[in-house]
Amino acid sequence: MKQARQLLTHIPERPVKPRKEGLTMVMDKGLSLREAEDFAETGSEYVDFVKLGFGTSVITPNVDKKIKAYHKAGMIVYFGGTLFEAFIIRGLFDKYVDLLKSAGVRMVEISDGSYEFDHSEKLQYIRKLSKDFTVISEVGSKKKDIIYTPDQWVELMKSELDAGSVKVIAEARESGTIGIYNDDGSVNKELIETISREIGFDNVLWEAPLKQQQAWFIANFGANVNLGNIAPNEIIALESLRLGLRSDTFFSFLPDNMK
Repeated sequence: MKQARQLLTHIPERPVKPRKEGLTMVMDKGLSLREAEDFAETGSEYVDFVKLGFGTSVITPNVDKKIKAYHKAGMIVYFGGTLFEAFIIRGLFDKYVDLLKSAGVRMVEISDGSYEFDHSEKLQYIRKLSKDFTVISEVGSKKKDIIYTPDQWVELMKSELDAGSVKVIAEARESGTIGIYNDDGSVNKELIETISREIGFDNVLWEAPLKQQQAWFIANFGANVNLGNIAPNEIIALESLRLGLRSDTFFSFLPDNMK
């Protein structure tokens, strides 16, 4: 089948791992060890990060073995930001650091989507953790009644990147109906265009759990846009979108004389 792929012209180039653009983050919401191993076998070439969603990592059986399986497949694992917030609200920051080290996790997500605390405190956590871990931080609330203006999104993202985050995550939840999206899952174009222009789309990991969101980003930003909150069983489907091998992006990379 690799020979068949080589016959197809006008297929976008995808950087090989470890890559800095075209990143894909998958959300594991509690896969069994066997499911994780099967997913790792299929997705190792295409998945950069695996997020053990919200607080699932402390209640999922065999999570240590899952982390090792993902690492063996060349995927970087981190705990969902909600778990970070659960430790912080209880005054257990040092215990959280101990958990990261004992689990062999080298990336950490810092968020304030559920537990709201002063942003200056969030920046302090980013600075502290970036000394020993790769930090990504999430911007945007998980609550529908908290709405940031585009300028506020930009200000928050810039300050977190300056504090030490290697990427900022644009919040959408696993439902894809909040943050950078409208209630019906459609994209907030003004917001996304402002963030991309002011922050640079390479610095942002765009949560895009729904197919129409993934297709919109690829059509508008290209095959190597950073996308997250992808379901494990959708990883091959997403890569097909990235390469123009699915109807939603079929014409995106073809020259005009083929359209």
